[in-house]
Amino acid sequence: MEEDKFGYPYEEDVKQAVQKFERMRRNNENYFFDVIEFESIIDYYIESNNPAQAYEAASMATEQHPQSVSIQLRKAKVLLDKGRAVEALRILKKLEHIEPGNHEIYVAKGTAMGMLGDIQGARKVFDYALSLDSDEVENILFAIVSVLQNMNYYEQLIPYLLQLMEKEPNFRAHLYDLAYAYEKTEDYANSISYYLKYLEEEPFSDSAWYNLGIIYNKLDQSVEAIEAYDYALAINSENTFALFNKGNLLCNLERHAEAIPVYLEYIENEPDSFEAMTYLAECYERNNNILLSKKYYREAIDLAPDFADPWFGLGVIELNSGNPDDSFIYFRKAVRLDDENPEFWYLLGKAHYVKNELKSSLSCFREALKLDIYYDDVWIDLGKMLLKENLIAKAIPYLEHAYKVTGDVPGINYIMASLYLHAGAFDKAFRHISLAIDIDNDIFSEYSELFPSALLSRKIAKLLKSNDLI
Repeated sequence: MEEDKFGYPYEEDVKQAVQKFERMRRNNENYFFDVIEFESIIDYYIESNNPAQAYEAASMATEQHPQSVSIQLRKAKVLLDKGRAVEALRILKKLEHIEPGNHEIYVAKGTAMGMLGDIQGARKVFDYALSLDSDEVENILFAIVSVLQNMNYYEQLIPYLLQLMEKEPNFRAHLYDLAYAYEKTEDYANSISYYLKYLEEEPFSDSAWYNLGIIYNKLDQSVEAIEAYDYALAINSENTFALFNKGNLLCNLERHAEAIPVYLEYIENEPDSFEAMTYLAECYERNNNILLSKKYYREAIDLAPDFADPWFGLGVIELNSGNPDDSFIYFRKAVRLDDENPEFWYLLGKAHYVKNELKSSLSCFREALKLDIYYDDVWIDLGKMLLKENLIAKAIPYLEHAYKVTGDVPGINYIMASLYLHAGAFDKAFRHISLAIDIDNDIFSEYSELFPSALLSRKIAKLLKSNDLI
């Protein structure tokens, strides 16, 4: 029935006006509506999230009542809903001269300015709207906050939200909104504070606990993050976002055995999640359960054959199992699907090297370093390879050229120091190792194999001892 689409709280006169309007459109006729009827029709379509119908009603209303400020204002709001801020602003500038004390005009004008990127101008207009009606301050603040939230201007909405909270201290949702706004502006201390205040009032809000978990994770407070996710899951066991994030956090902490049941539970709820399948497979791999690891990598590939990570995971398994030919196939597939991942190129290079394909291996390492010049594992293996293959004389001119491009990256300085040390060029070796230590001496231990004590000059040995590196 036609009336079925009308739900509470629409009153009978609103229903009748909308039905009359739609009957007119259906029959392609022209009816007259008074201003109040048009207002109710436009408001109904706005609230029903039907901007096309709202615009049609507003356009017809302005034809029948061109002098009505309320109709013109509604048309401007409909234009804003449709993203047509310039047209809306044109109407609003006319209306502010007709009714300069109407705060709704200025809230709409500020909205239009914000949509056009003039947020400072919008704030001035919003502040002016607040000065117009002392009896409507709460409603005006709420409207401003809603507008700024919708446009993701979180930094700008915080002062208005703080004012609104002062006016409505018992409205708990303001605490949540403030916490979320501070989270978006990366003011995590204030965000945590307001989430905790909100949870004192609403302890069973799984979304608040979940958001807290995200923030604690960003702050590397893993214990607190897991606890927050656990609270969210205790309240709502179907909060799959909390499950997924908890699994990822445990995996990143290398607590793979604990992550496995979390991912399994997530997959029960989201059986088509190829990403979760891949992460679960990695956890099984790290837990030395290769059969289950392969199973879930292959299931991930079945779900999303163009997702590179499970192909790469199978390559890692085969390479570690002493099957470079098989690993090469998987790594090549991963690189074809995602040629901007330096780790893919690095492991493909290792597979080439195991197959005694030195030139291809060096080419892959070069691609990896193009993508991440600070990839220390690549630099370390490159240095070991050059020394093992006795390519010192050939490598030095090439790396000197590369050094002019990369600048003082720790990796290349450690490699060049090692090569010059093995070549007996101690002054150049000292220069490069000094630069490397100055930039990052914490990673020297990873390169220490390239600096055998028997080759160290007295000057280099002294430098290493003074930095507590030997």
